[in-house]
Order: sequence, then C-alpha cells, then structure tokens
Amino acid sequence: MAVDHYEVLGVDRDASPEEIKRAYRKLARELHPDVNPSEDAAERFKQVTHAYDVLSDPDQRERYDLGPQAGFGGGGSAFGFGDIFETFFGGSARSSGPRSRRERGQDALLRIEVSLADVVFGSTRTLEVDTAVLCERCAGSCCEPGTQPVTCDICRGTGSIQRQVRSLLGNVMTSSPCGTCRGYGTVIPTPCTTCGGQGRVRAKRTVEVDVPAGVDTGMRLHLPGQGEAGPAGGANGDLYLEVKVSHHDTFSRNGDDLLATLEVQMTDAVLGTTVTLDSIDGSPVDVEIKAGTQSGDIVTVKDRGVTRLRGSGRGDLRIGVQVMTPVRLNSKETKLMQEFAASRRPIAPEFATFQQGLFAKLRDRFLGF
Repeated sequence: MAVDHYEVLGVDRDASPEEIKRAYRKLARELHPDVNPSEDAAERFKQVTHAYDVLSDPDQRERYDLGPQAGFGGGGSAFGFGDIFETFFGGSARSSGPRSRRERGQDALLRIEVSLADVVFGSTRTLEVDTAVLCERCAGSCCEPGTQPVTCDICRGTGSIQRQVRSLLGNVMTSSPCGTCRGYGTVIPTPCTTCGGQGRVRAKRTVEVDVPAGVDTGMRLHLPGQGEAGPAGGANGDLYLEVKVSHHDTFSRNGDDLLATLEVQMTDAVLGTTVTLDSIDGSPVDVEIKAGTQSGDIVTVKDRGVTRLRGSGRGDLRIGVQVMTPVRLNSKETKLMQEFAASRRPIAPEFATFQQGLFAKLRDRFLGF
C-alpha cells in the first residue's frame, strides 16, 4: 500500500512550500543516521526524504495530488481514448501497463582470424569477450541485497500519467510515461552499489567457439545467447563472429581446393620423379612428376584439400609446376649439356602463339580456364 507523503511529513495537503520545508528539516534532524542510529529511524529518514523530494517539486507534487486517474477541473464532458475508440470504431483503448525493466541484451559482433590449417579440419578456439554480464551482487534485481523496488507514488504503479486536454471532441484524456519511474511503475530506492541499478556490469569472460571446417573469409558464425546480458536480468543477446582466414606462405585456397606451386629441377622434369612433401594437414603427401613435365602443368592430388563446409569429403590439392633452369654450370655439366644438345635434332627458336606469363598461366589452370 502506498504511503501518503503528507502524512509522512505531518503536514496538511494544502501546506505551503515553506511549511513542507520546515517539517522536513525538523524530521531530518531527529531521524538522521548521525543522530539516531536505529534501523527504524533510518527507514523513516528514507521515507521522509523521498516525500520531501516529491512534494518540494511543484510538477511532481501536482502529479502526485492528481493521481494516475484524476482529470483536470473544468466544465464539459470528459472523454478517454477508450470512449473515443468505442464510439467511432467499436473498440476500446487499454493501457498496456508498466513496462518491464527486464529486456533482452544486445547482439555482439567480433572478428576472429583463423589459420588456413584450422580451416582444413576445423578447430576449437577460446575467446576472451569484453561484454555486459549479470551482476553477481544483485543477481539482476537492480536492488541492493535485502531491498526491493517500491510502487511509484506518482503513477501508483501504472507506469503512465493521464492528462486532460481540450480538443475538437471535447476534453480528451491523454497518457504519457511517468517521468518519475520512467514508465516502470516502480522505483528503486536503494540501487545495487555494484551495477548502479542496471542489473549487469561490464566484465571479461571466455567463450568456447567451434570453428567448423571449410569456413572462409567473410563468413559469420552464430552463437545464440553469448551476447550482451540484458538489463535487470534479461536474456542474453547473440554473439556473431566474422571470420578472416589468415595468409599462408605456401598454400592458398580456391573453394574447397588447396593451391600450391612446386619448383622442379630441369632434370626431374625431363626424367620424371616422385617427391614426398609435408602438406598443410601435417601428414606427408606423395607428388608424382611425370617425365616431360612442363612449367605451368598442374599435378592434382585427390582429397587433400579443405573439408567441405556443407557435405562430406575434401577438395583436392592442386600443384602448379615451375621448372627451374640451372644458371651456373661447371665445366663437366656444360660439356654434358653440349653433348645432349648435339645429340638432338636442332630446333631453332621462334615466336610462339601469344601466351601469358607463367604465374598468370598457373592461375588460369588452377581455376580451370
């Protein structure tokens, strides 16, 4: 039941501002914690102070005197919104009541960088997130432990104030959020000292994230309920992680395929060979260089690419060959090359059909052009 502020201060309802101030000062001197340390005195001192705050402000006192349902004086019939809607539209307008302090928290967006190796099979990451979390002291109640919200004295718990205004339809009742309780219908006399009456505080927490295999730069991961904690113990928002795949010195990616360039000595390209190399997934891969391989040729190793994000299996490892021509030969090597050249039918150099550079050709072959 709401407390009458005039009774708390011991003054009449028509008391002047000076009489209200004198009554407050007298009671404050008797009940102040420095003078009277009892718990009853402390509680009464809060009531006296709150009553004075309301009655000493002309606007708040006027709203308090009118009450949430009272109209302004004057002649003529008074119509509420419900009467107008019922008269013209066959319905009625009802107040939705006070709004809740508890609201859903905001969504959060973070950017994470993952390695290309993590993309092949997926990985688990532990992230430190700086966000709003539930206040441990008040557990989201917004009140200092042992206290609770009280009904607003101005709107009597409705969360809104009604005023009567003149219009072409006569005197019409309008409704607006209560300025004292901000539409909540209750006020918090003793806010939590940790969160300041918000029910949440900013803090760092850790989040375990499963990065699925096959993700690519620009994709977003959705973590429901891992965003900002809501005010007054409201539900958490969601957390979104925008992925960026970091550059790798050896491998690049084209869809589900991995691309790489392999430098091959001229003799290996001529005679052919098989080499065992370390792949991005940590296990060795055998690459066969066939005799007569040319620069720009593509060697495909099946199922050694990236695990597909949707579906099953992996892409391929596609290796572009670059044949290396020796630039420094000793006398024995030079003689052998001369003998080799002499043993073959001489073919004079000539212009060939226009071709792109080696790396452009590799790119086009990688992409299947």
